[in-house]
Amino acid sequence: MTTGMMAATAFSRRFFAGISAAVLLVMGASAAAAATQTICVFDPVGTQGDAYSMMKDFKLTAQKWGANIELRAYTDERVAAEDFKAGQCDGAIMTGLRGRQFNQFTGSIDSVGAIPTYKHMRSVVELLSSPKSAPLMVNGPYEVAGIVPLGAAYVFVRDRNINSIEKAAGKKIAVLEWDKSQAKMVQQLGAQPVASDITNFAPKFNNGQVDIIAAPAIIYKPFELYKGLGTTGAIYRFPLVQITANLIIRHEKFPPGFGQKCRDYIATQLDRAFSIIKKTESEIDEKYWLDIPEKEKINYTKLMREARLQLTQDGTYDKRMMAVLKRVRCKYEPVAAECSLKDE
Repeated sequence: MTTGMMAATAFSRRFFAGISAAVLLVMGASAAAAATQTICVFDPVGTQGDAYSMMKDFKLTAQKWGANIELRAYTDERVAAEDFKAGQCDGAIMTGLRGRQFNQFTGSIDSVGAIPTYKHMRSVVELLSSPKSAPLMVNGPYEVAGIVPLGAAYVFVRDRNINSIEKAAGKKIAVLEWDKSQAKMVQQLGAQPVASDITNFAPKFNNGQVDIIAAPAIIYKPFELYKGLGTTGAIYRFPLVQITANLIIRHEKFPPGFGQKCRDYIATQLDRAFSIIKKTESEIDEKYWLDIPEKEKINYTKLMREARLQLTQDGTYDKRMMAVLKRVRCKYEPVAAECSLKDE
């Protein structure tokens, strides 16, 4: 197996660790299944990956309950999402960023600067797992049946001297080509967005095609980001966004109440999810972490808030979710200046 394949396999294991077990157990608990349920399985190494293997085990078990599950492996998340949209799959696992097209409300969780810490993230998931939030989980034929935290995305720089907004100006920053919110944020920094995707943004950083990326700790080892950091790079100890994984289904294809049962179960697995996140962060060599000055934190927070407001106004982010996230932030810091404002 090549280094790239090994990295992809490791990434697959980390990426799906939180959500796969929840999906399997909750789906297994549903007694009445549709005649046929097709699940899009995004796995970077296809049928040889851990995610697909776990779903095969589930398929065999589900047969005992009269379910007929068809699995389809995808190494490209974009294709998996498009096939799900086209009705070729009844459910799919994807990032919240990719899932925004199916539910803008939940897809706005991964908004810039909106969830500053993991205690905030826990509160958000618990709130959205409540039956009171169930109507917001449904958008037409789609339902978000589970939200799993994958960790904060931190700023990785090849040169640790890039430690301020001013110094980021003119630098090349990798952005997901299908998420315009990232490009807008980079442009506000005066930097140059470089269109990328999940398969090539890390190599671009490692070989110097871009100066800066934002990524969660779960991909540090499998994508060998230490190569891009080298002896001069650093990681800002300052969360940019919180990354999530979503299980999205066509609810009419599943037993009544399936979505809520799944959300209830995943909410009980948060300790496990955050334990995995913290472990991956602790495994990064301490020499790479950079504590930016308090003044710069204030500047970044202001910039992210301005970007968030703009992206909400232009319809990229859902206003209702922005209100929810602000309410959570103000729960923990009620004296913050934003808590007296009515613009979010």
